[in-house]
Amino acid sequence: MISHIHATTVVVSDQDKGIQFYRDVLGWELTDDVPMGPNMRWVTVAPTGAQTRIALSLPSWYTTKPSLEMGINTGIAFSTPDMKSTFAELTKRGVKFKGEPEMMPWGKLGVWFFDPDNNEFFMAET
Repeated sequence: MISHIHATTVVVSDQDKGIQFYRDVLGWELTDDVPMGPNMRWVTVAPTGAQTRIALSLPSWYTTKPSLEMGINTGIAFSTPDMKSTFAELTKRGVKFKGEPEMMPWGKLGVWFFDPDNNEFFMAET
């Protein structure tokens, strides 16, 4: 049976720039960086200890799938046990947020943020 999601894709303009943001700014691990031919690399990143990874893919890989593009709301949500300190630290590191964390209808803090390619993510306090 299926045990977990292996990876989901985020389209980036430059994989090295993506690695720099997710690893060096968000503090995640580079989990894969493997050549897959002359113009392709399989690059994944993930929070420390996470099973699910984010594949950083180039738009040229999806020319037949126009729904995969940069600068969109990805529908991907991350969790943090301490919104205030995480928000403060990521703000200090230069992460662009849509606004301040706000109380969500389910009673926890939430906030939206962007990567360097304007891909939008949600972060919720858990």
